[in-house]
Amino acid sequence: MTDSASATTPSLSVFDFADHPDYSEFALAAGTGRRQPLAGFDPDYTDIVDYIVRCTHKIWEEKAVGLIYTHYSHNAIVHTSGGTMYGREAVVVNTLQRIAMYAERRAYADDVIWSGNETDGFYSSHRVSSSGTNTGYGEHGPPTGRKVWRWGIADCFIKRNMIVEEWLSHDGITELRQMGYDPFALARNSVLPKKPHTNGEIDRLPTGQQAPVFLDVPAAAEDPQGFVAALMQNIWNARLINMVREHYAAAFLAFVPDSRKLYGHGDYENFVITLLACFPDLALTIGHQCVQGDERRGYRVATRFTLQGTHEGYGPYGAPTGRRILLIGMSHHIIRGGQVVQEWTIFDEFSLLKQLYAHLEG
Repeated sequence: MTDSASATTPSLSVFDFADHPDYSEFALAAGTGRRQPLAGFDPDYTDIVDYIVRCTHKIWEEKAVGLIYTHYSHNAIVHTSGGTMYGREAVVVNTLQRIAMYAERRAYADDVIWSGNETDGFYSSHRVSSSGTNTGYGEHGPPTGRKVWRWGIADCFIKRNMIVEEWLSHDGITELRQMGYDPFALARNSVLPKKPHTNGEIDRLPTGQQAPVFLDVPAAAEDPQGFVAALMQNIWNARLINMVREHYAAAFLAFVPDSRKLYGHGDYENFVITLLACFPDLALTIGHQCVQGDERRGYRVATRFTLQGTHEGYGPYGAPTGRRILLIGMSHHIIRGGQVVQEWTIFDEFSLLKQLYAHLEG
């Protein structure tokens, strides 16, 4: 259920177009009554965007960590590029460890794109920026006293006030650099479990075919979700990088890992080509999408995907190691006038480095 795409544009929420939502508006609206049906949810939540923004604020900023017991199912699954957490007790432990690392931690909701309903469950894609000062111990060492800012996206499947499944990705490499660490050195000193099997073929091309399928790109106004899906499949899997100039605005702006901002067609084309050069067999697989907006205001499309590839090319990740990577990524696209005008794409580059350079147990 959580991996099925939905073409239904949700409505009913007063915060339907929740780009850069102001937390004060949610706080003022608390307890004022439902703005959409939310069977089983705590009565102070007005809609699903309010639920995501305020429960995040309560747990992380107000430090009401115990609310995880009422907001996550007992067998919740949390997926990251570094591994999977199972059970809400693991979520509690992870949250306490992260809060302990940073004083004055603040989390700012930049957008929530969602789909679903109270019967089938809701799917939300929450883009959030976080800041704080590293005043506590972490897995890499003692406090550095440095200010840290990072952004990421959390996708959640929610039923009756409970997050059942979650997918997380953040700009981990930026966080480490700001703390004064060398991500490459940390990756080389890491240890990962040795997998007791070999990797199979990466399914970038259809079975039995020697060339990729070039997908027709629907009009953005008619099918914004399909528009983004076709672009991602064609650009990343079919290597039709020329589609950037055809379907992205000339003044296009993208935010990608390592705090990079890409301006215009050339920057974005280079971002794609560089990653493909490092991982020549790279395959992108879409796991879920949801969309909001309309032609007048513009469409916002959230896409969750996985990246698989073999490190066989030279580039910013060093000389080829021959190792396979598997990353969880998310993208938020803004479409206006039939073109992509902004994009946020995130995958954990530090997890990528660990998969390339960590020592393997055994």
